[in-house]
Amino acid sequence: MVIAASNAQLNKQIEQVRRAFTDLSWHQILQQFLNKLLLIIITALLFVLILWLGRLIINHLFQESNKYKFLKGSNRVATIRALTLNIYRYTCYFFFLYALLSEIGVPVGTLIAGAGIFSIALGLGAQGFVSDVVNGFFILLEQQLDVGDVVEVNQIKGTVTALGIRTTQITSADGTLNYIPNRNITVVRNFSRNNMVANVDIHIAPNAVLSEVRAVVEEVNRQLIAKTPELREDPVIVGPVTVGSQLVFRVTITVANGSQSRLSSQFLAAYLQALHAKNIPLSWEGTNHHEH
Repeated sequence: MVIAASNAQLNKQIEQVRRAFTDLSWHQILQQFLNKLLLIIITALLFVLILWLGRLIINHLFQESNKYKFLKGSNRVATIRALTLNIYRYTCYFFFLYALLSEIGVPVGTLIAGAGIFSIALGLGAQGFVSDVVNGFFILLEQQLDVGDVVEVNQIKGTVTALGIRTTQITSADGTLNYIPNRNITVVRNFSRNNMVANVDIHIAPNAVLSEVRAVVEEVNRQLIAKTPELREDPVIVGPVTVGSQLVFRVTITVANGSQSRLSSQFLAAYLQALHAKNIPLSWEGTNHHEH
């Protein structure tokens, strides 16, 4: 008797579920699903169009700024342009996500206003983001970095390729693209703001006559000064110094930033060629150059 009553109750529940599914208007549900899907696709296309138009307008405005002489070729303009595009993109993404959730039926406003625990958790999680934004703002305000600058940050040396509200992108000499959170940028070594001093060290033999070496170097300097517009000051002959256990004859050159490697190699090659021509003995360990 009990088993029969239990089976009857089970059959009744199954029948109720079957009727519930049978009474559903599948056509109406499918219609609503297709309508929402179409609305989401239209919204996505609209935001893609807005994003494209905004980028086009921003790029056009910054291209127009090149007409002004005091802005033409300025790294500052490139930095502000990259940051503006970055902020515009994040703003579009935020409003797209808000619109998408609203179209699905998620009460975004109610959730944001009423979810206290979620808000606290979000606030704790956003501390790093806020720190990135604030630190990035002060980096820009103090003009520590500009797009195109050669810098060293956290032992990473390279060229600044982008400044964002969250991260700074630095491309190393080997092509590696480094993403550094702005909150981790503490000490910045910027090699693109001032003239650079490069030491050109000629490894000479101990028996070399220093007066002859100096005369050759002075003659080479006179020839190269007129051909090197990047020089900011005349080369300074320091003379014989020791680097480790090696005896070198040092010359320092002050040049425009970014050209120190090329010019120090150019001067060193000219010195070596002239010294060989005069049969002045050089050290068998070779020669090199150092930059500061």
